[in-house]
Amino acid sequence: MLLVICILFLGGCTLLSEEKIKLRDLEFTVLGEEKIPEQLKAIIEGKKKEPFQITYTDNANLYICIGYGEQETGGYSIAVNELYLTDTNIVVNTSLLGPEAPAQENKTPSSPYIVIKTEYLEQTVTFE
Repeated sequence: MLLVICILFLGGCTLLSEEKIKLRDLEFTVLGEEKIPEQLKAIIEGKKKEPFQITYTDNANLYICIGYGEQETGGYSIAVNELYLTDTNIVVNTSLLGPEAPAQENKTPSSPYIVIKTEYLEQTVTFE
């Protein structure tokens, strides 16, 4: 019985210690609408009313796209908090920043999204 408890305890410690080990930050560019590849632009157009997280590649670059769905007003921006490589994946973390007071007066709905261009890597992207 004591042996089983020790094995469970040690196994639990192993699971808890498996953290994402950051290898390096990735360089990236946030693309304006005019720089987004046409195929990707069409995909985003079909998805932007709802929140989405997609990746796209042209085999030279990786495009990470995050949309926050339709918002009641315009004036939102999106911050890239982190984009880094681990031994198993690429981690991206963004935040939707609310509109300033004057923008809230504009009641035209918007669908904020961001397209991040980075180097092409084989790893899976994890959205946080």
